[in-house]
Amino acid sequence: MIIPPAYAAPAAQQADPVMSLLPFIVIFVLFWFMLIRPQMKRAKEQKKMLDALQKGDEVVTAGGLLGKVTKVGDQYVSLEIADGVVVQVQKPTIQAVLPKGTLKSAS
Repeated sequence: MIIPPAYAAPAAQQADPVMSLLPFIVIFVLFWFMLIRPQMKRAKEQKKMLDALQKGDEVVTAGGLLGKVTKVGDQYVSLEIADGVVVQVQKPTIQAVLPKGTLKSAS
């Protein structure tokens, strides 16, 4: 051998376990604040909106239907989408409650 083994490479040092886990901890914290926490906040607001839903509210569904709530059940809501046309939709499909009078200005 040309280079003696003592000078070929420095002695291997043990890595600190905390420092080796630090990148994973940082990634988890970033995921928490950028993805998980906002999603939980949004779900909480959606549930609050659905619980406050009442007859006469004007809403828009995920499919784009605009209508006035005529009946609120546990799982379903009856929407009047035109004069005399009432459809039933699942509560979770309601995306937003519109301000009063929106339907008259939309038609």
